Amino acid sequence: MEDKVKRSVETFRNGYNCAQSVLTVFAVELGMNKDLGLKLANPFGAGIAYMQETCGAVSGALMAIGLKYGKGENGTAEDKERAFDMSRHFLSEFKKLHGTTCCRELLDGINMSTPEGMEKMKELEWFRLRCANYVQDAVRLADQIVSR
Repeated sequence: MEDKVKRSVETFRNGYNCAQSVLTVFAVELGMNKDLGLKLANPFGAGIAYMQETCGAVSGALMAIGLKYGKGENGTAEDKERAFDMSRHFLSEFKKLHGTTCCRELLDGINMSTPEGMEKMKELEWFRLRCANYVQDAVRLADQIVSR
């Protein structure tokens, strides 16, 4: 697991967003190539395209859980419910750690969609100090679920 955590933070620090950084450490083992994972997760970063709704690290983890447990073309209603159950468990555990899954709340209301907000994020080093931590925690929690 710690190798995944390390790779996710490395990906994040190399210019990829939080959702990409979480999903791609699971992608290959779950049947998706890394490039496709990067593309799929791209719009989910910064709380979905800088809207600061659901944390991108959370979205990336949920995509990984869906790859493992989700209902595919030949899936069953039980597959769908299992994916929902695993997702709810992940969300509950993330909320226990951080109090919320909302990007805006995780960043104390800083608006990343404005130049001023982005400057504040950089000034406070929150990408390094907060967002990287959310990425790590999302990977750890998702790995516990995906590796079952």
